[in-house]
Amino acid sequence: MSLEPLAATPLFQPLRLGAITLEHRVILAPLTRMRATKESDGVFVPNDLLVEYYSQRASKGGLLLTEATPIGRYVAGYPNVPGIFTQSQIAAWKRVTDAVHAKGGFIFCQLWHVGRATTPGFLGGKTPLSASSIPITGKALDGTEYADHPPKAMSTEEIKETVEEFASAAKRAVEAGFDGVEIHGANGYLLDQFLHDNVNTRTDEYGGSIANRSRFPLEVIKAVTAAIGAEKVGIRLSPYNYFQDTRDSNPNEHWLYLCKQIAGLPEQNRVAYVHMIEPRFDEVLGEKEKLESLSTTTEGKKEASEDISKVFSLDRFHDALEGAGIKFLAAGAFNRDNAVPKLESGKADGIVFGRWFIANPDLPKRLKEGLELTKYDRTTFYGAEPPSKGYVDYPFYAAKN
Repeated sequence: MSLEPLAATPLFQPLRLGAITLEHRVILAPLTRMRATKESDGVFVPNDLLVEYYSQRASKGGLLLTEATPIGRYVAGYPNVPGIFTQSQIAAWKRVTDAVHAKGGFIFCQLWHVGRATTPGFLGGKTPLSASSIPITGKALDGTEYADHPPKAMSTEEIKETVEEFASAAKRAVEAGFDGVEIHGANGYLLDQFLHDNVNTRTDEYGGSIANRSRFPLEVIKAVTAAIGAEKVGIRLSPYNYFQDTRDSNPNEHWLYLCKQIAGLPEQNRVAYVHMIEPRFDEVLGEKEKLESLSTTTEGKKEASEDISKVFSLDRFHDALEGAGIKFLAAGAFNRDNAVPKLESGKADGIVFGRWFIANPDLPKRLKEGLELTKYDRTTFYGAEPPSKGYVDYPFYAAKN
């Protein structure tokens, strides 16, 4: 199949992103793959497979974002995800970062606290923490019902401790050779739980108004940027995401407030980029169903006569950040056809690819040269037997005779 090479498009123009300069804008998404090795209860370390996986996807001047990486022993909700809180993990991640750098690439570590998206079984018997005591519906990966182990609303002291833990994890990431970190403030995990008004029902300074609900994420940004330098820090946000029972009443207004606050931070605390997920993307709903569901929010009802895809758009957030010099990365169901128009619109600076980068370790080359893409196998996204299956066995492009 002959495809149009994208070499002459904005996808292959350089991009200054904080402390690094990218040679292209094809970025690996943070993708949980559950392939790390168990060292002890709750402690999983990167292994040879992870070194190979990230090295395969590294390219000269390209950026990789790691899988979500737990910042402490009692913050995870999945097995076989590598953390960044022990010396053994730091040493193991150093092998990964060295392999990426050997190919001329860059790599950021995504810092993760799952909050209520876990159960005591993953936490050595401890109760999960969240903004409030509302559990997620359904079952955790260990088969237990979340409702059987509702989270504890964090105390102010626990919030302050977690802010410091994010900062400490950022320092450990730099020690492990990462070029920077991405704060995970999306997908229904801890910081996102504080942002969404259907999850955060607090009545103290961390709940109620959007100003209060934004306080914790902003404190994390300030602490992490102070720890390693703002030029090495980004944050991921998902205002329209429904994953893990997050459903805000007015995402447009609320996340616009947050973006304006981020843009207004002192230069030494202003992140290099904000990474957001397109409203069309959902873990369960199709694109049409997702947009129809968004129409039931406050903003959707108010603008009922408008095109829903225009009412719910990342553009407003991009515009609020652009004036402060903060770059904007867009993710969510991007492919070779819709990535370039997004950049050409001026509403994104980089495109974050997930599924297509899983199946095509040489994705930048394939897009640049117009080469056929390998299809992905969803059944191997979250672990497989053997672990190499659907992980490091996707082929690099080879011309067919």
